Amino acid sequence: MRCPAALRQRRYVASVVSMLNSGTTRATPTVRTSPERPFIVATTSRLFSTETTLTAAEAAHPTVYVPDMMCRQCEQTADHIACTTQGVCGKSSETSALQDTLMDSVKSLSLWCVAARATPSIASDDPLLEQANVLTIKGVYCTLTNVNFSSSRIGDIIRQVENVKHELKTKVIENGGDILNAWEYGELAEMDLRDKSDIELEEFGHKHSGLVVRSAAMNNEDAFSLNEIGTYGLKGVCAYGTHVYQMVGKTDPEVMSTVHEIFAKLASPLPDMEGLLANALRVGQVNAKVLAALDGAHADTMGIPEPTPARTTAVQGKAILVSGHDMKDLYYLLQQTEGKGVNIYTHGEMLPAHSYPKLKAFPHLVGNYGTAWQNQRMEFAAFPGPIIVTSNCILEPRRAYKDRIYSMNEVGVDGVQHIGSDRDFVAVIEQAQQMKGFLRDVTPAKYHTTGFNHRAVVPLAGKVIEAAKSGALSRIFLIGGCDGSQWDRSYFTTLAEQTPDDSLILTMGCAKNRIIHNPELEGATLANGLPRVLDMGQCNDSYSAIVVATELAKALNCSVNDLPLSLVLSHLEQKAAAVLLTLLSMGIKNIRLGPSLPAYITPNILNVLVEKYNLQGLGEPAQDLKAMMEGK
Repeated sequence: MRCPAALRQRRYVASVVSMLNSGTTRATPTVRTSPERPFIVATTSRLFSTETTLTAAEAAHPTVYVPDMMCRQCEQTADHIACTTQGVCGKSSETSALQDTLMDSVKSLSLWCVAARATPSIASDDPLLEQANVLTIKGVYCTLTNVNFSSSRIGDIIRQVENVKHELKTKVIENGGDILNAWEYGELAEMDLRDKSDIELEEFGHKHSGLVVRSAAMNNEDAFSLNEIGTYGLKGVCAYGTHVYQMVGKTDPEVMSTVHEIFAKLASPLPDMEGLLANALRVGQVNAKVLAALDGAHADTMGIPEPTPARTTAVQGKAILVSGHDMKDLYYLLQQTEGKGVNIYTHGEMLPAHSYPKLKAFPHLVGNYGTAWQNQRMEFAAFPGPIIVTSNCILEPRRAYKDRIYSMNEVGVDGVQHIGSDRDFVAVIEQAQQMKGFLRDVTPAKYHTTGFNHRAVVPLAGKVIEAAKSGALSRIFLIGGCDGSQWDRSYFTTLAEQTPDDSLILTMGCAKNRIIHNPELEGATLANGLPRVLDMGQCNDSYSAIVVATELAKALNCSVNDLPLSLVLSHLEQKAAAVLLTLLSMGIKNIRLGPSLPAYITPNILNVLVEKYNLQGLGEPAQDLKAMMEGK
């Protein structure tokens, strides 16, 4: 099944990668973006070479050949290896280089944040540190898959990071502080990009910040794999941290101190295998804290979620569609549209909004439209009103709706109107009032019940345990995560369909759309009356699944690994990487991850994860189901 990709992999590596060596800093390798002649590479892994045919001059001056771009942070990366000319997501090589520069800028900022916190005369609540905290999480969020494609906006963010870093650096030095072991970080310790243009920042990314250059600097593919695992997981942490910030308007100093320390470790090119593995698990630990904070922020701000039927068919009238994750943005929109004759619909990961008391109190929040993010080009084009995208995921809009789609927060696409931090929706509302909206109700009305947050599920633990002990419940399956468009993601649909009628399915994230809209599972119940499928919310609600699992384990006086529970995770982007690291940091084993394993995990690191956690890829659904029913 994977042979064609493997063949393309060999051709790919033979044409773009020559990992000849480097020193201990990124400044050592010479970077050349257009090789003067063909060269031959024999590979033993997906990225790193072991044999090359070189001229004498090339042998004397080691060179790293850099393609237009090298991005493999998401599961959909080209051939499950890397995107090298344009991202499968639509990201250009120019934007990719700017995002690489932004990540280096954040790492450099993190070094000075660590130094500031180690300087006794600088208070932990210093306003400069809070500015640095906010820029860290927001800046990193811009580099996630399907968030920001706007080179100009990314360039502006880099300069903001650099300006705050310069102020913080000056303050640290004036107070007698400095970066500990600054030599270890090479140019990152002293880089200054404040006055660089977008083109210069892009060029910096191509020459100094890209994946090939960083891997050459580390010169150890397994250590670099651990560095990448930590990096992408920490990107997910910053995304979740941004959602928390959206809700409460401030960062957690303790969490941000840990985030900056982790980034400082990732900034080092030293191939410290043990330290990088511990660092990756630390990402999982801090992500658990951030997810808990996000869960609490939602409940405190919008009310405790409760199971609620959300209409999934249209209601006559003018309409606005809201996609993304941010509930507070939706709340402000609902406030501003009161009495304006405009109905509000949620899309994708915004579906759980219907379960929050403060949101569902608005009668013009009438329903949910559409499915997961990868279908938006069709669904948005068919929606008869403007669309607001508050967070990931966004795709390059079609002309059919580009003039009526709006971005918010960290989302950016050139040519798309952006709503600022003041959350002024006047232009959106006026456009909705001018459009036709839905001409009639779609009947019969259909509904989907969402809102099975841990606060609703944990009280049902007694019924679940009783059913399990009596044999009325054969097993619990957690099937969820990020969805995508690849054909092999049908695995999750097939698996859910094949689960026994006496089993319980917990689902969340956009991958739940493969389950909640499945006619074979719709309306199914267990013998005790519980729904067979419990929609626990968006990926931001992953904490609910953790709470339910740990509370069930407490009630049964066993470990989570001993529960009649199987975890099958669909991964795509960096939030999923963060959640996986959280589960691993908790010692949870036997997780199945797919549809393919991340391209940045080397065989040796995969062996470590298999031996320690029995992390598994996906096979055939029927065979995997048989193993899961046996507790494997």
